[in-house]
Amino acid sequence: MPTTIPNQKKAWQERLAALKNIPPVLLLMWQSGRAMVAAMLGLRLVVALLPLAGLWVGKLIIDTLVGAVKHPGAVPREIWFYLAAEFAIAGLGSILGRAIDYCDGRIADRFSREVSVRVMRHASRLDLASFEDPVFYDKLDRARLQANDRLGMLNAMGQLLQQAITLASLAAGVIVYSPVLFALLVLTVAPAFLGESHFAFLGYSLAYSLTPMRRELDYLRDLGTKREGAKELKVFGLGPYFLERFTRINDEVIGRTRRLAGRRLRVGAMLALVGSLGYYAGYAYLVWRTLEGALTIGGLTFLAGALAGSSSQIQQVFSTFSGIADQSLFLSDLVEFFAMKPRIAVAAHPVPAPRPIRSGFEFRKVSFHYPNAARAVLKDLELRIEPGERVALVGENGQGKTTLVKLMTRLYDPTAGRILLDGVDLRDYDPESLHGEMGVIFQDFMRYDMTAAENIGVGRVEAMGDRERIVDAARKSRALATIGKLGDGLEQLLGRRFEGGVDLSGGEWQKIALARAYMRQAQVLILDEPTAALDAMAEYEVFQRFAELTEGRIALLISHRFSTVRMADRILVLEDGRIGEQGTHDELMGSRGRYSNMFELQAASYR
Repeated sequence: MPTTIPNQKKAWQERLAALKNIPPVLLLMWQSGRAMVAAMLGLRLVVALLPLAGLWVGKLIIDTLVGAVKHPGAVPREIWFYLAAEFAIAGLGSILGRAIDYCDGRIADRFSREVSVRVMRHASRLDLASFEDPVFYDKLDRARLQANDRLGMLNAMGQLLQQAITLASLAAGVIVYSPVLFALLVLTVAPAFLGESHFAFLGYSLAYSLTPMRRELDYLRDLGTKREGAKELKVFGLGPYFLERFTRINDEVIGRTRRLAGRRLRVGAMLALVGSLGYYAGYAYLVWRTLEGALTIGGLTFLAGALAGSSSQIQQVFSTFSGIADQSLFLSDLVEFFAMKPRIAVAAHPVPAPRPIRSGFEFRKVSFHYPNAARAVLKDLELRIEPGERVALVGENGQGKTTLVKLMTRLYDPTAGRILLDGVDLRDYDPESLHGEMGVIFQDFMRYDMTAAENIGVGRVEAMGDRERIVDAARKSRALATIGKLGDGLEQLLGRRFEGGVDLSGGEWQKIALARAYMRQAQVLILDEPTAALDAMAEYEVFQRFAELTEGRIALLISHRFSTVRMADRILVLEDGRIGEQGTHDELMGSRGRYSNMFELQAASYR
């Protein structure tokens, strides 16, 4: 038992500390729609005072009626005014309630849009290293959910304000008559508040711990339903295996959630009875005082209503505040996500990338290992690439070819050493300007579920509307013939995600991706396995014009196909994170080294 006390203390500390997340969210809500938020607050202020006004008018009506019964005669004229006032209060409450719902809906839409836009914008500024970290992905998943899952919290904040004002107005009536009576209400409702707050925190902790399992469920659901895995699913008979694994994990998630919900139901019901006891004890006291003649029937009605309203509002304020406090724990992920800074720092006074490039790239004793990885992928690498030079990188998997590209494009910074462009460290350049001079197609290139024109145009977004440039890029990559066969040509929707979309073969997609690189018209062209999905004939056609298309540019080519790399001016063989050998195809074949052996092995498979 003693071991749970520090945990409870820590839980409350975390709960209170999480309240600091609320001001940034309120600011976000205000910025998403100032006029609508102001209107909502004004409406809630008016509605919050209506219960007290209604009780007071009801008191006047009852006292007037009691007086009329005791002293028969003409109907008191003021009774009609009181009835009209009560009707006006009820009607106004109904109308303003609908107006508040309208404002809440509008605010929720704008807040959801604002958060989603900011999450996307901030994610675009973070480094590649972040997206390759599973812990970051858990945080990003939770942050993305805040755009929708925390919408109820916005409504709760407005409700809390309204409830607090209503409570203050009703409590004033009770306190004026008996401060002890109000204190009794607070003391009997407090346990229910503490219990709800405790279980809400346990709910957050459970949801937090279940995030990896829910991600795995999403992954398994995709494996079992997406077309990308349909072929292996059928051929290997994987359906039952994935289904069993999904069911097992899902049952565990449901079981843990059900057990917590059961405990919350049992404890919450007992504590709610304590709160009811406080109200009825106070109500019995008021009835006794009325029987003694200390209160009129109207006074009893007013105070009983104020007492009931105060009891209800205290519970609602505690419950709403507890909910907001615990919801703010979920907001920690959103706030922490926005607080994340890129690891690729921008220089205090960045310089634009050179145009034209005059002396090229130089790697000086560059070493690199990925975060949380002990093994260095590159080790003291020395390399120079001249302007207009076509360089090919070859080597076995895991030797650092793609890593070298990531460093050259400054998706990562070296762990040690420097990379220079025209004698200036890459870290001193403006990253956007640097990327603007590079056209890169990775082996895991994107297949956008957009039109063919957009799939190519994203290579240079600012020139998306330049149809002539798009056509020229498609011609260079040999994608124009593929596009010509599509029903709507460049306007044909590609992919199967949306209705009317047409899927392409792997080779056809690769030509589209190549067109994207040519669309960029950059000084540096980097192709990572650019023809992996092409057949031999298509590959031959693409590289027939390789020299022409890379004229005057730095071209870096990564490929396992030696028929491709032999077209380069210089071939670099990476071994164990270093350049094992380099030269032209003929020079390397003549040296009878590693390159020659790999070439002979590949050539033998075609004989």
